[in-house]
Amino acid sequence: MNLHDLNLLRIFDAVYQQRSVSRAAEVLGLSQPAVSHGVTRLRLLLGDALFVRVSGGVAPTAKADALADAVRHALHLIEEALHATGSFDPTRARKTFRIHMSDIGEGVFLPALMHAVRRAAPQVRIETHQLEYGQIQDALDTGKIDLAFGYLPGVDATERCELLHEKYVVLTRADHPLLREAPTREWLARLDYIVVRQHTETSRVLHTLALQDRIRLSIPHFMVIPSIVRETDLAVIVPRRTALTFARGGTLGVVEPEMDLPAFTVALHWSHRFHNDPGNRWLRELAIELFGELDGHTPRAPTFVEPSVAA
Repeated sequence: MNLHDLNLLRIFDAVYQQRSVSRAAEVLGLSQPAVSHGVTRLRLLLGDALFVRVSGGVAPTAKADALADAVRHALHLIEEALHATGSFDPTRARKTFRIHMSDIGEGVFLPALMHAVRRAAPQVRIETHQLEYGQIQDALDTGKIDLAFGYLPGVDATERCELLHEKYVVLTRADHPLLREAPTREWLARLDYIVVRQHTETSRVLHTLALQDRIRLSIPHFMVIPSIVRETDLAVIVPRRTALTFARGGTLGVVEPEMDLPAFTVALHWSHRFHNDPGNRWLRELAIELFGELDGHTPRAPTFVEPSVAA
């Protein structure tokens, strides 16, 4: 199939979003017959009804649902290309940046990033997405996302800037009975643990330490951990900055036992294809200025330092 008229994509997107031919016509500034004619052409081209009449408008078919995200993304890329210039003025830009971050990455990076973006580029929007490792490279190369933050083993065919080194620590409640003891390897084996399914690295750490039999709770996200740890004797192994962020307020304890695990590096990734894109370059330079602790960078974002129990 060859779509010669990009207006057909705009018509499809508008009808899909509005669930109404007449409302889509208003949004597009076209007549209702023109929009209806465009939908008819699309039906013939794609061999599918695309939209069926329902009370109050139309409903998409399964084929339309399958096409919707791709069409909207294609229109977004075309619009950005048509309006691209050799420079990026953050004070006037109305761009939406899409970034891969895990939920713990959001807790570490988003507060300072959004504060800085809001001051420098008040009309810029940020969307965060949590992708599987295997999806990140393609999403960067196709422009589905602009940047990816994190420790991303296997995502290596990208441009990247190493931001900071991290290590794993143990987070417990502040009055956990085992905190009175020295945090040895034997001490680790006496704790019961939470594992976060979406973060395979933390699960791998427990297996590396032969602690998988001590897992008592498996959950999908990190951000509920503080409330669970605060009310139970369960512990969780997390990156140190995340643990310190969770522990602000004094009800949680951060323990740094010797686990014989190597430090790991959190990096900022972007695609070779968008290396010279002015907007992409502006956002990543801002992120490096905020968070980069390696290669001579001095981070502008605050680093949380809280008392912890060392081995």
